This record gives sequence, structure tokens and C-alpha cells, in this order.
Amino acid sequence: MSLSINTNASALIALQTLNATQSDLSATENAVSTGKKVSTSADNAASYGIAQQMNGNIAGQSAVNDGLSFASQIVSATNTAASQIISILHDVQTAVTSLAGNSGSATSTDQVSTQITSYLAQIDTIARDATVNGVNLLAGTVSTTASSTDGLGINSGSLTFVTGLQGDTVTVSGFNSTIASAVNGASVTGGTATAGITMAAALGLTASGTAGENAASNVFVTGSTLNTSAFGGTTDGDTKSTANMIALVQKAIVAMTNVTSTLGAESNNITNMASYGTSISDNLTSGVSALTDADMAAESAKLTSLQTKQSLAIKALTIANGQSQNILSLYQ
Repeated sequence: MSLSINTNASALIALQTLNATQSDLSATENAVSTGKKVSTSADNAASYGIAQQMNGNIAGQSAVNDGLSFASQIVSATNTAASQIISILHDVQTAVTSLAGNSGSATSTDQVSTQITSYLAQIDTIARDATVNGVNLLAGTVSTTASSTDGLGINSGSLTFVTGLQGDTVTVSGFNSTIASAVNGASVTGGTATAGITMAAALGLTASGTAGENAASNVFVTGSTLNTSAFGGTTDGDTKSTANMIALVQKAIVAMTNVTSTLGAESNNITNMASYGTSISDNLTSGVSALTDADMAAESAKLTSLQTKQSLAIKALTIANGQSQNILSLYQ
């Protein structure tokens, strides 16, 4: 190989090697510092694009999981309220049963009636208070504005929530009308259930109700006497009236029990979808990791190797640059 002061081929080769090593070292140092082998589209356009789409799905699934959590709280609150109403209905049945033994005493009948009305007021209060962020599945009347007439802000009588990334939804309708329909199918005279007003009215235990207010009376007693005319006692006496009254309360209990069964099924559905959603999110996260995360053990080994190559390349360039100085010895 000829010696030239204009072109140093060895230095050029050494410089190219050094530049290539420097470029690889820079990429490796970036991977080590960020923990990612693909942090921008320049690193790998295909992997970066796929990862960004998957990140969008992860964000979407996170929103779905949050919605399922919110739905779970509403269903849980409603189920708790319904269970408490059933417990109070048991007390109502006990009180109604005692009316037969007190029918001869106006004072005793009036006292039991007051107790029953108090129970119905509790039922209305519990139904209204089962409100979560404006959603109530038990109260009958729903305001279309931000603040309802009862001041509790009930503005939705049904619950709709998203169950998956593709936008699948589930709707849980309010139970007020369903309860009223079930009670009206009791084939028991008296206590016609009225949907859309209050829970006590929907259960047929009070003649009417005003939204946001508690029951002020019951269908079992009129004044201080049994409401025999409404419950078939005009020809068969108070015994049949009492039996029909008890049957009405039992029908109300069955209707509320059906509500808790539906809510229990919806709760299980939400739990299963939330668990599935968490698995989907974990799988997507693992997929993004496989596309973009760096193998830190491999990157560490590569970094050591490149640092050594960099030192050698610098040494080789130094030696190559020194060759031009050898030409001077030819002229001494």
C-alpha cells in the first residue's frame, strides 16, 4: 500500500468503524436509560405503530374497568337497599297479621296502623337514598334536571355501562314498574300497586305516594278499622280480609326478592367482566412490553462490548493518523 499525505485509507477505515460503533453505542445507551428498545418511530416504525394502537386499547380498557367499578357500586347500593326493604316487609307482615287480633279495638288497630305506616315511610326513605351519582333503580319518579323535586338529585332511573373495548353495553332498568306489575298479579283484592311514584305505592301497600315524600297512610286500615271492603271482607268477614292483606305483603316480599336475585346476577356479571377486563389489560400491556421494552441483561452486555469496541476504534484511528508522520522520516 502506497504512502500518501493526501489520502490516509487506514484512517478513513478506522473513522468509519468508530462512527458505526458510536452510533450503535448511542442507541444502546438510549435503550439502557429509557428501558425501551423502541421509544420512537425512528427506532422501529412498525413496532412503534402497533404499540401505540395497543396503548390506546389499554387506555380504553382502563376506562371500561372504571365504568364497571362504578356500576358495581350502584348495583351494590341498590341490593343493600332492597335487602333492607325486605327486612322491613317482614315487620310489616308481622304487624298486618296482628291486625286480626286487634280488630275489635279501635285504639289497638290505630296503633298498629301507625306502626305499619311508619314502616312504609322507612321503605320510601331507603328506596330514595339508594342513589349513587344521580342513578336510582328503586325510586319511581325521576327528574330530567340536575336536581330532582326531592332534592336528592335523582336524574336517572336506569343504569347503562360499557362491558368491553368494542362498546358492548348492558342496561339495568329501574325496578319500580317491575315491582308494581308483580304485585298487581297477586290475585288479591285491595292494595293496587302504582308504578312510578314511591316504593310503598309500587308495592301496593299505600294507596298513593308523592315523589320525595314518605307514605302517610296504608291500605290495610281506614280510620281505625280494617279496610275489609278493599280486601274481600264484606261477605266473608275479617278473616278473609286478614288473609288477603297478608297475601299482599307476601307478594311484595316476593317481588323485592326477585329484585335482589336480579341484582345478584348483575353483580356477578359485573365482577366477571371486570376480571376479564383486567386480564385483557394485562395481556395488552405484556404485548406492548414485548414490542418496545429492552432486554436489560442483553443491553448491558452489548453496552460493555460497544464501549470496548469504541476504545479500540479510537486507538486504531490514532495509529492510522500517526502513519502520515512516518513520511517525514523518508526526508531526514
